[in-house]
Amino acid sequence: MSFTVTDDEKKYLLTLARSTIASEWDKDAANRIELPAAVSGALDARCGAFVTLHEGGKLRGCIGNMIGRQALRDTVRAMASAAAFEDPRFSPLKKDDLPRCRIEISVLSPMSRCPDPQTVVVGTHGLYLIRSGRSGVLLPQVPVEQGWNRQEYLDYICIKAGLPAASYAADDAELYTFTAVVFSES
Repeated sequence: MSFTVTDDEKKYLLTLARSTIASEWDKDAANRIELPAAVSGALDARCGAFVTLHEGGKLRGCIGNMIGRQALRDTVRAMASAAAFEDPRFSPLKKDDLPRCRIEISVLSPMSRCPDPQTVVVGTHGLYLIRSGRSGVLLPQVPVEQGWNRQEYLDYICIKAGLPAASYAADDAELYTFTAVVFSES
């Protein structure tokens, strides 16, 4: 990734995500946070990002943008709200759920076409697969959390896209890799 996110910026983005979700019930919550004193410019960078919610150690919502179309702070705000209230796998977050949720943010590098799937490094590379009008994405931390090796990771990106395992190797498949700066609330 061509830039860094400082510790103060990470804290700010995590607070921004939580305040954005809380503003569903407390309209002034998002207005009460302040920018960090020292910023590196990451907050204004156009890069993809995902916001993930965990409740009791289990996934509770995860939504993101692969490509940055707006400033990182705006992307995080939009993805936090979407993860809490629009992830179709879960019911919308309720006010009483928020204190039990841990927020994780993944700031993405630009994607690169992967010429050789055997160069994928588990724990470093995220995967994005496109084939036959279907697509799937897995963040770099997922195979580590699941204990997958490279082959399992490559097969699972196919399954996530609704395709048979090993579809990543098909001539018409487009496999991309990216990296991420991942940070979360303690």
